[in-house]
Amino acid sequence: MNAPPTFESFLLFDGDKKVTIEKDTKVPNASIFTILKEDHTLGNLLKNQLLKDPHVLFAGYKIPHPLEHKFVLRIQTTSEYSPQEAFTNAITDLISEISLLEERFSEAIRERQERD
Repeated sequence: MNAPPTFESFLLFDGDKKVTIEKDTKVPNASIFTILKEDHTLGNLLKNQLLKDPHVLFAGYKIPHPLEHKFVLRIQTTSEYSPQEAFTNAITDLISEISLLEERFSEAIRERQERD
């Protein structure tokens, strides 16, 4: 079988960077982020969070190949806001939302256990 070993889908090797950033030269105020060892789950979450930001003009991601464990995220922002700031803010907002979800879920479980 030609598929890579399973551990390659999540294990960063020595010298690998989780996120690499390169400036998009075709479009003003845009950058391309390559995120290693992630898939559609994080790509779609980040894209949707970025699109909630009024300073983000475009956010989209693609997976270059099904056997490569990475996705490429392209962000274009307004001139007063950098794509790196948008990326950082989106991640911070997602962490907050997931923490709130975790709290509410734990609370709902406690309430359910108290009733039973």
